[in-house]
Amino acid sequence: MDLRSELLKSIWYGFTALDLEKSGKVSKSQLKVLSHNLCTVLCIPHDPVALEEHFRDDDDGPVSSQGYMPYLNKYILDKVVEGSFTKENVDELCWTLTAKKNYQPDRTSSTILPERDAFRLWCLFNFLSEDKYPLVMVPDEVEYLLKKICMAMSIEFNCVELEDFFSQDSVQQTGITVWVFLEMMNSGKVTRGIDKSIISMAIEEVYREIVGDVLKEGYLWKKGQLRRNWKERWFTLRPSNLAYYTGEDRKDCQGNIVLDGNCCVEVLPDRDGKRCMFCLKTLSKTYEMSASDTKQRQEWTTAIQTAIRLHVEGKKSLHKDLKLKRREQREQREKRRQAKEEELQRLRALQEERERKLAELELLKEAQKQAQTLLEQDEQRRRQQHEQLQRALEIQLREAEEARVSMQAEMALKEEEAERQRKRIQELEEMQKRLEEALQQEIKARLDEEAFRYAQAGLLAEEEEKMKALMALQEEQEEYILKTQREKQELKQEMEAKSRSLEEAQRQLEEVRANRHRVDQDVVAAQRKLRQASTNVKHWNVQMNRLMRPIGPGEKRPSLGSSFSAFQIPTQRDPGLRLRRRSGSEDQDEESKENVDRRAGCDHEKRHSHASNGDMDIP
Repeated sequence: MDLRSELLKSIWYGFTALDLEKSGKVSKSQLKVLSHNLCTVLCIPHDPVALEEHFRDDDDGPVSSQGYMPYLNKYILDKVVEGSFTKENVDELCWTLTAKKNYQPDRTSSTILPERDAFRLWCLFNFLSEDKYPLVMVPDEVEYLLKKICMAMSIEFNCVELEDFFSQDSVQQTGITVWVFLEMMNSGKVTRGIDKSIISMAIEEVYREIVGDVLKEGYLWKKGQLRRNWKERWFTLRPSNLAYYTGEDRKDCQGNIVLDGNCCVEVLPDRDGKRCMFCLKTLSKTYEMSASDTKQRQEWTTAIQTAIRLHVEGKKSLHKDLKLKRREQREQREKRRQAKEEELQRLRALQEERERKLAELELLKEAQKQAQTLLEQDEQRRRQQHEQLQRALEIQLREAEEARVSMQAEMALKEEEAERQRKRIQELEEMQKRLEEALQQEIKARLDEEAFRYAQAGLLAEEEEKMKALMALQEEQEEYILKTQREKQELKQEMEAKSRSLEEAQRQLEEVRANRHRVDQDVVAAQRKLRQASTNVKHWNVQMNRLMRPIGPGEKRPSLGSSFSAFQIPTQRDPGLRLRRRSGSEDQDEESKENVDRRAGCDHEKRHSHASNGDMDIP
């Protein structure tokens, strides 16, 4: 249920309150006032000319609710910004309009609710009512609301007194209106014997929980962020935030903790002289709190986790979600009830069919009895005729006793006729037996046919299920074949990739061998140059030692003296020469180390290529 639907429910009451004649239409002047007040409480600019321009072709006549809806959507509801106004102000405006016309309780009664409580019950009714007009609330939602109010008053809900009211057909089929609900609350059936202040506090608590989206409220001890001291604060938990105030009047807000999917709540051990502690962690801060007892801590942690879950699921209100779930449960119950009714109707139809078949069977039995009676009557008539014939024959025999000889031929004829009559009687008796057997066979055949029909229906259903299973197996087989083909293709690609990698490894091995050969040649050349350089150094050392010998008086200087006069050859003891020799030996050591490392790398690559190639031998 979005914000537009909630506003339309309240505005519908305001529109119907202005319809004094109950004709479904309201004058333009009244709509101007209503529109101006709606724009004021919704904090949007009001255009006084828009209503006249919108209905300028209506001859200044009254406007119906359907005619007012386009103007309401275009010029008012489409400009509403959620969070820029207070929803309770809109409800108070519409309640003021509709209460003057429809809410007129008996002020002399002691159980009458205060005006503020009636307004909050009206808001609760609008929240829990069905999303169709005129607004009604189903009995299940009424019972849910009454249970919440009784729970807030710490009493047990007794629905015995309201059973007659809920059992009415009109209530079960269409629900109840808000004025019937308020009249029931004012009658004292639910709140009889309870103080009005307790009732008001319970209604306010349920109102804040359901309409105000307050998941939980109460006092908690909170540890400060800077001074780290403990203070008692009044906390109010909603699905989007956790606010705390200095007192339960909620006038001085000390902080607001925004809840999101990154928040979590944890139970803490007792410390700092506080017990029943828990903390709420956000991305930036951790808030430590302490409850009065373990039950309160469990309720608070569960409520905060519920708020975080609602935020993660993108739901703004817990009770809106619960209302939708209850509506889905009612729809499922209605579907199950309809299914049961259909099943009962089907059973009744089967019972009627069975009774009809039993009636047909009774008719068949009655027809059989009638046929039996007719056969008996026919038999009795034949027997009477036979007796009459026998008496006539006896008379004739007595009369023809004296003329037996002359009447012998006639007597033979009479005896033959009597024999034919007896055969006829026997044939009729056999025919009667065959008829009875045929009737029994027909009854049995009908019963067998009915059983065969049931068996055939079962076989058809079983065949259909087997066909479905066969189709499913066929689809699974096709999917398995496709999967096997894909796996073969992937295996083939993997083998090709391994072959390419093997060729690349062999190529790299050949390059390494060539590099090693070149390096070996370079090493040999370097050793040869080193030996030549050592020979040259020894030669020059001999020459220098010869030149460094002092010259005695009268000895001639060498011919090369002029060239060596400006050039001083260091001796073997010269530290510069020793340093150069040491650097040369170090260079040789580094070069030999590099050769050893290069050879070790080549050996490692050989072993790696040998392990990757399996049983392939590489010299």
